[in-house]
Formats: sequence, C-alpha cells, structure tokens
Amino acid sequence: TRLSPTDAAAVAAHYGSISIVTFVTATSVLAGRGIDSEGYMVAVAAAMEAPAIISALYLASRSGGRAEKMDADLWREILLNGSIVLLVGSFLIGLVTGQPGMARIEAFIVAPFQGVLCLFLLDMGLVAGRGMRGAKGVMTPGVLAFGLVMPVVGAAFGLAAGMALGLSTGGVALMMVLAGSASYIAVPAAMRVALPDANPSVYLTLSLGVTFPFNLVIGIPAWVAVAQAVGG
Repeated sequence: TRLSPTDAAAVAAHYGSISIVTFVTATSVLAGRGIDSEGYMVAVAAAMEAPAIISALYLASRSGGRAEKMDADLWREILLNGSIVLLVGSFLIGLVTGQPGMARIEAFIVAPFQGVLCLFLLDMGLVAGRGMRGAKGVMTPGVLAFGLVMPVVGAAFGLAAGMALGLSTGGVALMMVLAGSASYIAVPAAMRVALPDANPSVYLTLSLGVTFPFNLVIGIPAWVAVAQAVGG
C-alpha cells in the first residue's frame, strides 16, 4: 500500500481493534432474527482494544517510527476511554441486576434503541463522506482495496476462532464481526497521543469511510449467513 511505517502501524492498530458501533449493530441484527449469542461477547469486545494499540506501538518502534513511551497518559487513553468504560460498566451492571433490572428500564433502553441507532449511523455516514472528500490525495487504489479486503480476512480468522471455541451461531457471527471491524473512536484518540506523526487522513478514512460502511451493508449480513450455514 506504500504507507509509511508509522501510518502502517496506526492502520494496524485500527484493524487489530474493534468497532463498538458495528458490534452493537450486529447484536441488533441477531436479535431481530431471533438468534441468541453469548452475553460475554461484550467483554470480548472490550478486551480486544488495548492489545491492538500496544502492538502498533511495538511495530512503529521496530520500524524506526516515532512512538511515544507507554506513560500514564497513554495507558489512561487505552484503558479508560469512554467506549471501554461504558462497555465494561454496562456489562457489570447487567451482571449484577440481571433480568429484573432490565425489565425496569426496558422502556427507556430497548424501545428507542433502533431509532437512536439509525440516527447515529446517519451521522457516521456524513462524517465518513466528509472524510473521503478530504483524503483524496492519500487514498490510493491499494489503500482502498486494503480497507475492503481486510474485513474479509479478519472475519475468516474470527470464524475459525469462533468454531474452535465452540461458540453458538450468534457468537460465531459476533466474533466474525469483531475480527472484521476496525476502530474509529477509541484507537484514533490513542493514536493522537501514541503516534503523533501518523496521518489521520489515512487511518480514519480507511476505518470510518471504507470498512465501516462495508461492514454495515455487506459484512454483517454475510457473516451472519456464514455463521448460520456453518452452525447448520
């Protein structure tokens, strides 16, 4: 793709991590089709954030790029960013309160979820479109192809991992979604601190402008269909 080592490391961090919105959308699709999945997949999603960022810093330092040291600010950005705190916090609250707690707030959480998700995805589409227009100079055909091919490669690894772990059909589909997605919330914030020389136009346009819409339109339906076919 002819990216600089620093940009390549930043892209690796995004694709080694996960997209929370893609994951939430996939869980909504599964729920709409009546397909159950393991509840702990939320914790799996949270656990996949930090290793990707640490690996990117290692790759950047090995290739001679300028990577900031793993100081307290960077660890705070990695482990205490908003999406991780909300994800883990929601998981723990659900674990403690159980179904009775969910029944009490169902009208506030479940009923408006689809509408709020639609509005959020529309906003993300606008952001992605603006990013594509502003990144014409750096988005070569090879880089764009990477943003379309990498989700398929990641999903294939997710399929293998899900089957090896004995996950349910829904669990396998979510593992494919996680492995085939790319972060555009938590990791970009960490990259601004950890790899300040990396070009945001490259990694943000790839993750948000290419891979994110691909996963929403093609990826999620395809991964669910594959999981159902494999699960029989």
